[in-house]
Amino acid sequence: MRILKTVLVVLALSALPLRVAAQQNSAVDQVVDRIISQEQAEMNSLRAYSPMVETYIQNLRGDKDLGAVPAGDRYFMGRAVLAKGVELEPLTDGTSNGGGKRKFFGGLGSMFSLSMEYLPQGFLQMIYVDTNGFDKAHYKFDYVRREFLGEVRTLVFDVTPLPKAGKGRFVGRIWVEDQDFHMVRFNGAYGGGSRTNYYFHFDSWRVNSGPNLSLPAFIYSEESDLNYAVAKRLSFKAQTRLWGYNQSASAQEQELSKILIESQTPIKDQSTTANDFNPVMAQRNWDRQAEDNVVDRLERLRMLAPQGEVDKVLETVVNNLEVTNNLDIQPEIRCRVLLTSTLESFTIGHTIVFSRGLVDVLPDEPSLAAMVAHEVSHVVLGHRIDGQYAFFDRLLFDEKDTFRHFGFARTQAEEEAANTKANELLKNSPYKDQLATAKLFLDALQTRQKDIPNLISPHLGDRVPVNSGLASALVVSSDKPADPTAATDPKAPAKSQIVALPLGGRIKMDPWSDKIEMLKSKPVGAVAEREKMPFEVTPFILYLTRQMNSSTSMVPGAVSADSKPVVGTAPQMAPQPAPQR
Repeated sequence: MRILKTVLVVLALSALPLRVAAQQNSAVDQVVDRIISQEQAEMNSLRAYSPMVETYIQNLRGDKDLGAVPAGDRYFMGRAVLAKGVELEPLTDGTSNGGGKRKFFGGLGSMFSLSMEYLPQGFLQMIYVDTNGFDKAHYKFDYVRREFLGEVRTLVFDVTPLPKAGKGRFVGRIWVEDQDFHMVRFNGAYGGGSRTNYYFHFDSWRVNSGPNLSLPAFIYSEESDLNYAVAKRLSFKAQTRLWGYNQSASAQEQELSKILIESQTPIKDQSTTANDFNPVMAQRNWDRQAEDNVVDRLERLRMLAPQGEVDKVLETVVNNLEVTNNLDIQPEIRCRVLLTSTLESFTIGHTIVFSRGLVDVLPDEPSLAAMVAHEVSHVVLGHRIDGQYAFFDRLLFDEKDTFRHFGFARTQAEEEAANTKANELLKNSPYKDQLATAKLFLDALQTRQKDIPNLISPHLGDRVPVNSGLASALVVSSDKPADPTAATDPKAPAKSQIVALPLGGRIKMDPWSDKIEMLKSKPVGAVAEREKMPFEVTPFILYLTRQMNSSTSMVPGAVSADSKPVVGTAPQMAPQPAPQR
């Protein structure tokens, strides 16, 4: 009997690991089922949206000192029609070949044409893991670990297609937040390419923009040594950004829904003060109406960010130039941010517009001041907006005609006059002894312009290198001589000075509301020459939160609409090395 009892105990103990393993497998299976169900629901919910899509690609060549550097680029911007899958309605005609002609951005690589062309829909497809059966019948799921991405704890799985699952299946790793099982990141590639069709490696991110609302927002793609067309090799880095999901909630509509409280005192319909408009005031009012019409239309088209803290940073610099030059500009100058990566700036009447990409790459506040001074000069010199935009019917056009309908580029004579005036403003400004970096920035951009023609090709305004006259004037304005080696030779020995940041170096954006704010990243210490990456594409590494805060607070030190401090400091624009993303 003792022997029999011992055998039974041994059998019972040996069955415990099998039972635990079975329970673990059951738990993993349940999680996978939740992931698959949530992803299917996610794909269905995305059909209701038509976000803006921007893809920017930099082809690369090797450099023995700097590593991989840009050697040509491609650009696409349009609106996704997710109700139709991965359809795109282009807003741009194509990409520039550097000589002013436009070339269609699309097509497939061909072994006969010996060239590689990019398909915009292919980059948009990267917002989905698999549009044709992401389930257990086609994939194997292997649990890896738990991992935090910012504040969000995730479950990590390796995903591989099952045999005979077919071409175009995802191979890689997924990160799933552990509460509602939304997929927040997936990293890998689609398998099954051919000699003429290629799938690229990518890292796709989604952000939580509200309860049970996870939106595709950022995609980074890279190939370092892809063979095609028999003997050719392709190296590139690409960023795809999506925004403008919230199509209905404009500021005007939100204001309409607010509760209004009538004043206790009676409203007077007549006034005894002099409120009539003389001809000069009437013209200013007319121009302001045209300006407001354009700004409102661009914001409704999701081209301009809503007013926020970045505008205040820019307006602080404007205020510094006004105060130190004894300027009293009426109506007051306002600043807004264009949401594109292209480097451009322009004025719409008394509204100065900087692209997100330009603010991203500027190394410090004096460099920003040099750009702002050029645009303020257009206002001071009275370079007006076309008054036709004061007629409301001029704003009623098809969205795809936006870049053909609007144009705010200045003549060469106006640009030269603005450069001269900007030099005068900077000589009297608090930045007059700090403009060496601004000179280096413009010179470095001038040196790189042949490698990034699409990045410096503006949609609405003037390309930044047109300000070359301003660049030569900056040497006179600064008591600190610029480093000629860094300005003329991108292969110069490593220096501690950062002349330009990579794309994404300053601003982060909420893809739901389009609100932007300055990055609050920690300094990274010493930066190697290869890590500076001026004007270059870098990967996205996001700090995820459960629900993004849609409120935008005033930046300390920024100028308010009702006051003008003597001199302020634009936050987050101090000289710094390229921040980690």
